[in-house]
Amino acid sequence: MILVVNAGSSSVKLRLLDDQDAVVRSADLPAGEAGFDGAALAGLMHSWPVPDSIGHRIVHGGPDVTGPTLIDASVRAQLTELIDLAPLHQPKSLLALEAVTALLPGAPSVACFDTAFHSTMPAKAHTYAIPRAWRERYRIRRYGFHGLSHAYCARRVPGLLQTAAPGLRIVSCHLGAGASIAAIADGRSVDTTMGFTPLDGIVMATRSGSIDPGLVLWLEEHEGLAPREIADALENRSGLLALAGTSDLREVVARARAWDADAMLAFDVYVHHLVAGIAAMTAAMGGLDVLAFTGGVGENSSAVRTAAATRLRFLGVDIDEALNLVDRTDHDISAAGARIRTVVVGAREDLEIAREVRGVLAGASAA
Repeated sequence: MILVVNAGSSSVKLRLLDDQDAVVRSADLPAGEAGFDGAALAGLMHSWPVPDSIGHRIVHGGPDVTGPTLIDASVRAQLTELIDLAPLHQPKSLLALEAVTALLPGAPSVACFDTAFHSTMPAKAHTYAIPRAWRERYRIRRYGFHGLSHAYCARRVPGLLQTAAPGLRIVSCHLGAGASIAAIADGRSVDTTMGFTPLDGIVMATRSGSIDPGLVLWLEEHEGLAPREIADALENRSGLLALAGTSDLREVVARARAWDADAMLAFDVYVHHLVAGIAAMTAAMGGLDVLAFTGGVGENSSAVRTAAATRLRFLGVDIDEALNLVDRTDHDISAAGARIRTVVVGAREDLEIAREVRGVLAGASAA
């Protein structure tokens, strides 16, 4: 059995999977600035079956990591050195790693990276047009995130549609509290909306998404704001929260339907940037075959899917509203005769992590 440890910004999701990928135990532990409740974790591990191996979701793998890695002391040191690249996410992943390792010291652990899936992006997509000295000294590039979710989507879509993966062009929309879009051609990431940090890209629950960098400089000069203050505002007090006073898209939709002006604006801004991102990812591949929605919002908000599909009809996207309202995942919501297939895919990072863990351990045993 494999224990999957998915440390996010507000919780640590624990899933124990058997050899057939069935979830035999599941728990979400709340996480604060100092991590999560170690006593609660110890209690779970005492009552759960002992796993054979552990897979950890690690947000950032840096510029040289292209796949999952068996964790040892040197890997731990490398992950610690990457904290500066993801200061809001990496420390929580490392806290979870240390806590679980202390409780299960005999089980091999594998680091599965959110950035690794995007390592296949060509230079034209991941290179920033900034001074070479900055790029080389600080390894500045577009890294991309949510790679485990996009990778699972890339594998699930061909099976769902009963079609071959080679030649298939997928735009994967991972829409949750954090949100990103990826262009996936032949099963490989060729572009994505998030960049050097998870703050970049489309509008999110509390993150601004892409903004004019000149605005940041202007705020520093005219408001006298320190970089940390601006970072906190853009990360935690922007996005839907700044526009509508709530980060919950369900509330935004409900209020927008009641003609609340702030909520209507928030929804329109959210969809505008979502559609623009989808179109940009389509252009990166020279076309589109499948539009996939995943993540909490992508799976559960029929309103967002309807609004996006309506604005994307020029690309050939057309959905069946009756199918769109069906409350389930992993299904095709395309209208009959639609040129582009539109699907809803359940986000299963746990399955992707388990697959990567098995691959790494199989390779290690073969060696």
